[in-house]
Amino acid sequence: MSAVYKDDQEDWLTVCLKYLLFVFNFLFWVGGAAVLGVGVWTLLEKSDYLSLLASSTFAVSAYILILAGSLVVVTGFLGCCAVIREQRSCLTTYFFCLLLIFLIELVAGVLAYVYYQRLSEELKQHLNQTMTENYSQPGKDAVTLAVDKLQQDFKCCGSNNSHDWMLSVYVSSKQAEGRVVPDSCCKTITHQCGKRDHPSNIYKVEGGCITKLERFLADHLLIIGAVGIGVACLQNNH
Repeated sequence: MSAVYKDDQEDWLTVCLKYLLFVFNFLFWVGGAAVLGVGVWTLLEKSDYLSLLASSTFAVSAYILILAGSLVVVTGFLGCCAVIREQRSCLTTYFFCLLLIFLIELVAGVLAYVYYQRLSEELKQHLNQTMTENYSQPGKDAVTLAVDKLQQDFKCCGSNNSHDWMLSVYVSSKQAEGRVVPDSCCKTITHQCGKRDHPSNIYKVEGGCITKLERFLADHLLIIGAVGIGVACLQNNH
């Protein structure tokens, strides 16, 4: 009688463990979806400004999150198979993958946090030089498009202010056709509207692009860092 009771108890524990593992897998998938979503969103929606950054850390952090999120999908499927089939080898591989994903997400989070600390200095040193030396120059189409989008999206003109464009290669060239700022500085873009730099025509008093881009990137780096480290820690706790 005691042996039967013991067998029933073991069966009950096995069922409970199976359900717990399924619940964990579901939470694991949700976390992975969040990681994958943030990584893809960062690259698709924010990639326009990547050519303006001196280092590739911002993009690398997003790519790492995408890698981690993709691994979660595969690992979650492996976890379900391991639970259903009760194969020890599958479970061992499953937990090894969990450890790997934990480390990958942690790396992405730490990278984002470290880059966040030196973002301001990089933008101050690099953005003005990129805008004044590379805008509308041969082979720099990506930079030109990024600068135009930056100035329109953030309603700014120049890295610090509109006067920065007076020192640019573009304004000094014949290509500018008398413009004192690019047309993307204008509140309403029309052909050669950059010839008049009055505040009623261009974003002259709204602030420079450095401050606005820094705030924008800092917010997204915090999201990447929080998602990477946060999800990694949650998975580790489970």
